[in-house]
Amino acid sequence: MKRLAMTILFSVIAGFMGSAIGEGGVKGSAVDIDKGMKLVPAGEFIMGSNKADLKNASGEYGNTKPWYLDEHPEHREFVGSFYVDEHEVTNAQYRAFVAEGKYAPPQYWVSNGYLLSMRRNKVEKVPVEKLRTLVAKVFRLDIDTRNMTKPELLAAIDKRLAYMDRLPVVYVSWYDAKSYCEWKGKRLPTEAEWEKAIRGTGGREFAWGNQWVYGQSNTGEELWDDGVAPVGSYPGDVSPYGVFDMSGNVSEWTADWYQPYEGSDYSSEDFGETFKVVKGAAWGGEGHYALKLFQRGAYRFNLRPTSRHEDLGFRCAADVKMVSAE
Repeated sequence: MKRLAMTILFSVIAGFMGSAIGEGGVKGSAVDIDKGMKLVPAGEFIMGSNKADLKNASGEYGNTKPWYLDEHPEHREFVGSFYVDEHEVTNAQYRAFVAEGKYAPPQYWVSNGYLLSMRRNKVEKVPVEKLRTLVAKVFRLDIDTRNMTKPELLAAIDKRLAYMDRLPVVYVSWYDAKSYCEWKGKRLPTEAEWEKAIRGTGGREFAWGNQWVYGQSNTGEELWDDGVAPVGSYPGDVSPYGVFDMSGNVSEWTADWYQPYEGSDYSSEDFGETFKVVKGAAWGGEGHYALKLFQRGAYRFNLRPTSRHEDLGFRCAADVKMVSAE
């Protein structure tokens, strides 16, 4: 039955995947600095930390990376004024990029049916029995489709697609994220910009303050069918500048290579121009990754820029002069 569902799905989207361009294949650009951005004023903020793992808990939890050391030393960092997206980039926003930029869609859009949102007119022509299979096996809706009419089935699909529109796009590489931001006339935030946007000038631990609050953000305490939650679902997960979901939902790419801070006495073979810095907690935390250590604004993840994960997304930033020029 699953194979039949995928056969139906591919018959609907046939011809689309072949027209997409791979990494770096965007043609043209659409400068569109929208209103969904928040201003972070110029000034210094507290970046990094001086925390120490005095009990060697990293070894106890099986983590190969020493805790805190790459955050050293805590320091004051000056960042010029910039704008940052209020929310993580959504499926709907990225879909416009795929359609207009002729860029390859994330592969998971095929398996979860979201790619059909770009071929909605073809879905209308699918026979009712095949629609029932799509609803049950691709969209995995927990409804009894046996007696549903074609309009009812299409309405159920539309409702599901509209919900998926508001989910953050995931399984995107650093190159994908960079290309999207550039297509929008924006860019990826630097590590310092991202950290200031969540911690404010005073260096708070989490977006809302220094104490972890259970259920304040999407970090796995609450189960969502897709893992990720629609952007803005946690009104308490908001930074001093009004930026949402920085302490949960998906981890996010930054522009920077994973390098030691100035004055650091910690060395790592990962430092250099092999890994990009990823910031922010995600819904997929389990095992030792569910520790609040990894959900702090100062924590530094590092991934190869070709990496794609189910809990990894991004948001864009823009220079103030770029916005004011519009």
